[in-house]
Amino acid sequence: MNATKLFTATAFAALASIGAHAGPADFNLQNRSPFQSTRPAAEVKAEVKAEAIAAARNPNNGEVDRVAAQAPKATSELARATVRAQTIAALRAGQIPHGEASM
Repeated sequence: MNATKLFTATAFAALASIGAHAGPADFNLQNRSPFQSTRPAAEVKAEVKAEAIAAARNPNNGEVDRVAAQAPKATSELARATVRAQTIAALRAGQIPHGEASM
């Protein structure tokens, strides 16, 4: 049983090592063809500038504003100090778990 596992592991390692060898890297830059753009640089720069201006005017593209408009508004009649006092009282009474006990 151990011999079979050992043989299987050795065979798998041998097959994996065969595929791991890569060919030699060609760092000779003279053999590469130069990049040929289909658009002039001025046109690309103008497009980037227009997109940057549009993004500066409306950074969220309207999506966040649309979602925020549909969300219900949170309202409360209680003052901040009242809520804080109620929270402290609940903590002292042990109604709200805290520290490692809350995990």
